[in-house]
Amino acid sequence: MFEELGSQILEFLLNSGFFKITFGNVIMIGVSAVLMYLAIKKEYEPLLLLPIGFGALLANLPLSGITEVGGFLFYIYKYLLETGIIPLLIFIGIGAMTDFGALISSPKSFLLGAAAQLGIFMAIILAVLFGFSINEAGAIGIIGSADGPTTVYTASKLAPWLLGPVAVAAYSYMSLVPIIQPPVIKALTTKKERMVRMPPALREVSKREKLLFPLITTLVACLLVPSASPLIGSLMVGNLLRESGVTERLSKAAQNELINISTILLGLGVGGTMVAEKFLTVSTLTILGLGAFSFATATAGGVLLGKLFYVLTKGKFNPMIGAAGVSAVPMSARVVQKMATKEDPENFLLMHAMGPNVAGVIGSAIVAGILLSFA
Repeated sequence: MFEELGSQILEFLLNSGFFKITFGNVIMIGVSAVLMYLAIKKEYEPLLLLPIGFGALLANLPLSGITEVGGFLFYIYKYLLETGIIPLLIFIGIGAMTDFGALISSPKSFLLGAAAQLGIFMAIILAVLFGFSINEAGAIGIIGSADGPTTVYTASKLAPWLLGPVAVAAYSYMSLVPIIQPPVIKALTTKKERMVRMPPALREVSKREKLLFPLITTLVACLLVPSASPLIGSLMVGNLLRESGVTERLSKAAQNELINISTILLGLGVGGTMVAEKFLTVSTLTILGLGAFSFATATAGGVLLGKLFYVLTKGKFNPMIGAAGVSAVPMSARVVQKMATKEDPENFLLMHAMGPNVAGVIGSAIVAGILLSFA
């Protein structure tokens, strides 16, 4: 009887995950641990890196079946990520949380937000030269938008098989904005340029302007680039809920319950794509490198246009503001403010930087629509 029991226990152990785990699984479990460490200990994008890290942990547990047909993570990916539903729901929440007042009061911010999209196209060209298809290159290039939902939505449509590494690169670099952007800004500006002071207050924006902005933006952007309609429409309906003044309950729900639930599911779904045999490839490392290049050149694009504004205004425009044209809201704007304060403790650029920062969100959505229209 004891021999039979012993053989059954041995058979159970031999068929457990402990004896089926691969070296690749171990590496990816280590990667998931690093992501969770960055989220918990360093507080780098914890709302996303934590569920992504845990999703990656689940995806690399042998025999769990969690990423296969019938598994929990499979259905999140199949019906919420692959369809693009979750990024759009998050965009509704972002719209409800965003005040476009700084952008409306300073229309030139649109140009700075557009200039910061340069990195996307530079990375696309480089990705094609590295042998990626045009669709794959588009999914990689959009990392430079520094906009997680836009990146996930675009990648899920253009190259869903790259969703894992692309999303991880996007959110990792977003969390590293305070580390990546300052060296680029310093390399392209002088101390004199960084010390330029600008008026501390922007023009006051009326309620009518704030109400008309999401409506006009939706009409113009969606007629110009129809394939951007899902992203632009989701962002602007969320903003209209905020600014209308008559849907406070819906606005709060979008800012809290909707975006929080969607963020959890997005993180787990993205983490579920990080299976060892698909993630541990040369192309993944290449994507991470191209993503960093895309982000850095996006920052450079905004700063270079800022330098042009500096020249045109005869030294009255601080070119660092252009760096906020990437849509990492509000981190990029805070980086600009921190660097300005370091040069001159009484220099306040935050509100000026918020204009291009939110313009970058709209700009990246339009660029995503352009890429999708050529898919």
